[in-house]
Amino acid sequence: MSWLSDYDDPYEEYDESMVRERPNPKANRPRTKQRPDHEDAEIGFVTSVDRGRYTVVVREGTLKERTTTCTRARELRNDAIVAGDRVDVVGDTSGDSGTLARIVRIRDRETLLRRSADDADDFERVIVANADTMLMVSAAADPLPRPRLIHRYLVAAYDAGITPVLVVTKIDLADPAPLLAHFEGLEIETFTSSSANPPLEALRARLDGHISVAIGHSGVGKSTLVNALVPDAHRAIGHVNAVTGRGRHTSSSTASYRLGNGWIIDTPGVRSFGLGHVDIDSVIAAFPVLAGLALRCPRGCTHLEDAPDCAMAEAAASGEADANLVASMQSMLATLVQARSERYEL
Repeated sequence: MSWLSDYDDPYEEYDESMVRERPNPKANRPRTKQRPDHEDAEIGFVTSVDRGRYTVVVREGTLKERTTTCTRARELRNDAIVAGDRVDVVGDTSGDSGTLARIVRIRDRETLLRRSADDADDFERVIVANADTMLMVSAAADPLPRPRLIHRYLVAAYDAGITPVLVVTKIDLADPAPLLAHFEGLEIETFTSSSANPPLEALRARLDGHISVAIGHSGVGKSTLVNALVPDAHRAIGHVNAVTGRGRHTSSSTASYRLGNGWIIDTPGVRSFGLGHVDIDSVIAAFPVLAGLALRCPRGCTHLEDAPDCAMAEAAASGEADANLVASMQSMLATLVQARSERYEL
């Protein structure tokens, strides 16, 4: 007999079923990957975003409509939630002071307006979701109009499936005709505005029932126009620098305001509008008059300024096409082609 038999086993009365697991230090029970369906979630409309907090209107258009503050669910931490998004909200949606609901789903988007920092940057910055109308706001003077920037707005709008509308402000300071000449033949709906005669009723009628986004570079009077359309908006406005001729960024965030049966979304002023996310073929397709001319070009034509036998360049030289529009298109394509070539070389 072995000498071990002289000693009793102190653990012989225990088995595996009696082992007690260490408790989860963060909860009373282990986390599960299964998430609730949130069938009781309410549909909300995101009106603004501020440092991880989302202002959301729930039960929009009903007698029980109310505004609540939300955070996002952990599973949405890598998804951009922007003004105009339709979302599913759970938790305390009463909107009472101190309450906080939670966004658990982003509903399918009908449109998505995006831009990049510049043409070489393929990182998309989402501006708004579900907008169907873009108000491209430009001043006739002070600051000087930038038609080529507006051409970029047009490309982004058509790429996103959004209808563009041009609003020229400050026509009491300068004749808007030279600016409007850049867009002849493009069939863009246009409004003109002065400080004494803003087209408020006409614009309200045009935007009623739509989700519209106002966009323009700093100082053009975009926020002033929004304040005129929505008197209780109280958007901050600034002045144009007399030395540089540039506007000052006064609107630092995107905000939505009720306008009739629709919404108008005011965005911060931009001085550049990158199209790094837009396919080059979509740039030409944004301008039907140029897309038709491009069909007459030789196969593989780059449509750049030095492209041989380019039908667009020939049409501009003969007066068949607007020379300013063709030059703007050539410049836009040149920067996009260069940016993409540099990106692929890295």
